[in-house]
Amino acid sequence: MFSNEADHRRLVERARQVLSADVFDFYAGGAGDETTLAANETSWRGVRLRPRVLRDVSLIDPRVTVLGRELTVPVGVAPVGYQTLAHPEGEVAMARGARRAGALLTVSSRSSRRIEEVAAEAGPWWFQAYVMRDHGLTRELVRRAAAAGATAIVLTGDTPYLGRRRRDRDAGLIPDEVFGVNLGAGFDRALAEQAPDVTYADVARLRDVSGLPVVVKGVLRGDDARECVAAGASGVWVSNHGGRQLDGAIPTAEALPEVADAVGDAAEVYADGGVRTGVDVLRALALGARMVFVGRPALWCLAVGGAEAVAAGLTELNGALSRAMGLAGAATTAEITRELARSPLGIPWRSEGQTTDPAT
Repeated sequence: MFSNEADHRRLVERARQVLSADVFDFYAGGAGDETTLAANETSWRGVRLRPRVLRDVSLIDPRVTVLGRELTVPVGVAPVGYQTLAHPEGEVAMARGARRAGALLTVSSRSSRRIEEVAAEAGPWWFQAYVMRDHGLTRELVRRAAAAGATAIVLTGDTPYLGRRRRDRDAGLIPDEVFGVNLGAGFDRALAEQAPDVTYADVARLRDVSGLPVVVKGVLRGDDARECVAAGASGVWVSNHGGRQLDGAIPTAEALPEVADAVGDAAEVYADGGVRTGVDVLRALALGARMVFVGRPALWCLAVGGAEAVAAGLTELNGALSRAMGLAGAATTAEITRELARSPLGIPWRSEGQTTDPAT
């Protein structure tokens, strides 16, 4: 479905054909003039790879350990809300497809199917939490997710307000019955919107409520990453929300090395944003990510073919990663080190744990 850029473009066009224009644009669009949306994809192409030769790559092993759990592949599904707009089964089908592909799933607070229904079809999964204006709603969702089998809570930190997305034309696209599937009867939609007063203290609050490790998503700066870890985060997720928040924000490929350097061994680093091919996944891993997530590509697969297409697309993407690993001389994910990539700014990485030489 999307092992290379041409395949991905065809997938997007197929999704465009099956979705209404308003739904397609809701998913596809970005904030402002969509400069960050575009830069997310193009910046990966600026990451040049430095393949090794004469390595035994007769057996490729893409397994990775994330928060103490071994996963068969280092590719997961990012949180995407309101998936019943794309397919009648929505998040349930996405969970089923991700499980078949061995991919870690992240379930959104804005899921349009009940958390427990999604969990029943999922393999390993995390729950993405917005801190809502009514903090009690957030606590209840997090408790339910933990009880249903989530193994981590993902605190999204880049949405104190929603970015202006000019392609969002239909104010009634997401009715209350979709928005509030997991919120209970009689919820106040205004109080269920994201809170603008989220702070680092919410990391510990979510950890205490859930009893689970907390990952902070939306980190683009090294100093913020260090603050997240100091507040108790077990992981930081480099992301600009798919270009849907602050237009002009740095693309993931440019932010990732700084964040990885800042965190070091103190926490795990993950990334999403514009990843479209197996080579993109390899680039992200080489720049310091332990796990890479895809959002829109998985959503397009869901739209065109439900769970089967999700499973096929993710399986093909993982196969493309394995081929790229072999061609790069890396038989395991542990061998995808920082020396394998040249950063988007043209700065080569010397070695694991060492800083770059700006004069090079």
